[in-house]
Amino acid sequence: MQMTGLIPLLAHGWHGDGWWAGGMMAWMAIFWGAVVLGIAWLFRRGPGHLPSSEEEALRILDRRFAEGAITRDEYRERKSVLTGG
Repeated sequence: MQMTGLIPLLAHGWHGDGWWAGGMMAWMAIFWGAVVLGIAWLFRRGPGHLPSSEEEALRILDRRFAEGAITRDEYRERKSVLTGG
């Protein structure tokens, strides 16, 4: 008597004799590949990749000065406040 249905197919494939084992191996390779690529991407960016709020504020201040939105004196005063000196 031969059993039909999903359970015998899964049980048979689990031992490496069918499409189920190949499919599981492929998904496992995709999963671990994504994990490794994600970790590599995080390390490539590094902790210093994101600008600090002070650096961002100085960039905005520089841009506003370059656009003419603030005077030289305002620029110097605000930069002194941001850099603490």
